[in-house]
Amino acid sequence: MDIKSVGIVGAGQMGNGIAHVFALAGYDVLLNDISQEGLDKALALIDRNMERQVSRDKISAEDKAAALGRIRTTLTLADLGPTDLVIEAATERETVKQAIFEDLQPHLKPETILTSNTSSISITRLASRTDRPEKFMGFHFMNPVPVMQLVELIRGIATDTATYETLLAVVERLGKTAASAEDFPAFIVNRILMPMINEAVYTLYEGVGNVRSIDESMKLGANHPMGPLELADFIGLDTCLAIMNVLHDGLADTKYRPCPLLVKYVEAGWLGRKTSRGFYDYRGETPVPTR
Repeated sequence: MDIKSVGIVGAGQMGNGIAHVFALAGYDVLLNDISQEGLDKALALIDRNMERQVSRDKISAEDKAAALGRIRTTLTLADLGPTDLVIEAATERETVKQAIFEDLQPHLKPETILTSNTSSISITRLASRTDRPEKFMGFHFMNPVPVMQLVELIRGIATDTATYETLLAVVERLGKTAASAEDFPAFIVNRILMPMINEAVYTLYEGVGNVRSIDESMKLGANHPMGPLELADFIGLDTCLAIMNVLHDGLADTKYRPCPLLVKYVEAGWLGRKTSRGFYDYRGETPVPTR
């Protein structure tokens, strides 16, 4: 199938990044969110991020203007019905995602491909709640989307070859690299990354090191660009906890048990950068460790 138009559900951190790269690649983008404020913030952020690319000679001013002209917004989910490809990028909660797909179904073209940007939830299970499991896939972009090269492609048990090949071609047109993952909890990247972050939280919880020493150790000792606790704040501690719960529930192995300290931070509403407090406090000029 030749994809020309893309509907994106959710204008948050992931959704606006996905809209950004699709518009630059020449696709017509319709971005949906539950609030006008969310859509306005997304457009402003896309504008700033593209302007940064212009200033670094990554794209031209003409490229930016053309890409912004390809992005439209809507508060009405049904408006995404005529698009060729729908990418759900809502919060990492299965009930929310299922409700979105159920609301979308009556408005879709028969040939529209449905995808989820989920980082951990079963694609087969999500697809089973739709009328087109053969045209359903996991389409997992990495954050920040305009910068990160990888896209995980996850086939559910019913996904057909044509759908996979169509999305593989889309990834190539975006100038990114696809990695095929089987439909197991957290797929490839988060199956490896999240237990590492969780172990870093355990290291903090057990008093082996403080926030700064843990992050510096992994940056200078393992050549990681960000420390695991700094990265957790960037991702969102609620998202980290949700993925660890999926791993723990889906694989029934105690090694995936979320650290109680991670649970406590989420219960406190200290979710990282998006709430200005997590393992670091971001309310001042420079981030300060909270432990």
